[in-house]
Amino acid sequence: MNRRKFIDNMALAGVGLGASPLLMGQSNTTNTAAQPFKLKYAPHLGMFKNLAGKSEVDQLNFMADQGFTAFEDNGMKGREIATQEAMAKTMAKRGMEMGVFVAHSISWQKPNLASGDEDLRAKFLKEIQESVEVAKRVNAKWMTVVPGHVDPRQNKGYQTAHVIESLKRASDILEPHGLAMVLEPLNFRNHPGLFLTESPQAFEICKAVDSPACKILFDIYHQQIQEGNLIPNIDASWDEIAYFQIGDNPGRKEPTTGEINYLNVFKHIHSKGYTGILGMEHGNSQSGKEGEQAVIDAYRKTDNF
Repeated sequence: MNRRKFIDNMALAGVGLGASPLLMGQSNTTNTAAQPFKLKYAPHLGMFKNLAGKSEVDQLNFMADQGFTAFEDNGMKGREIATQEAMAKTMAKRGMEMGVFVAHSISWQKPNLASGDEDLRAKFLKEIQESVEVAKRVNAKWMTVVPGHVDPRQNKGYQTAHVIESLKRASDILEPHGLAMVLEPLNFRNHPGLFLTESPQAFEICKAVDSPACKILFDIYHQQIQEGNLIPNIDASWDEIAYFQIGDNPGRKEPTTGEINYLNVFKHIHSKGYTGILGMEHGNSQSGKEGEQAVIDAYRKTDNF
């Protein structure tokens, strides 16, 4: 991928197209932070580990230096409390919003919420309650929920009713804290056999739950594979969408590496007045420092509207 020129303040600091101080091993933490992106793209840990180092705090500072104003961490719930607190302190200091973390254990092969099993429901609700404390600690507003596998022994209508009931009870836990779970439909290729797969289905469920604590996570990568028609489906689901995630197809790498016209998709989302987070839930198409810089460049290119 051709390298893009860094933004003006980095150019004024003497950075040329082929001589980034990041790739020359110089620290970026002493430089003036880059201009923030127009949308709140949220990287994850490990995405810039070669440029930023292994420390969670160093990686967060690096992200902020590049103009990212949000961060997401699927595994935040499993981190040590001291690590959570250090990360939250750094995000607050750097003006970064915390995105989603995974709220509960997910069964990829056995029915869970769709089954209506009361023991499985109780386990799910217990994990949602535990996630409230994590959300408070790291200043998160959203947590990811995946209802799990289909129950092939039950009609789809019964399964839907079971899922809605579980989500209503979870909403009762989350609402008093101003928190929201975001339901993520997943595609048939990466995750065959799951109950929740399409945006209209998620929209229907959220309307039935009827709570500000139950919304949609529209993962653009998953929905490109599952249903396509991205912008019309975003528009049709808009009232229930609270969060986006990103990945190009094929490959689930950064924008510009696949078939999705992310420049147009981001422009459309921005034009609708979206002020939420877009999680960068994808890998890097290239390895090493050059690959990490390519991710930053790709977002500068697709944020240029």
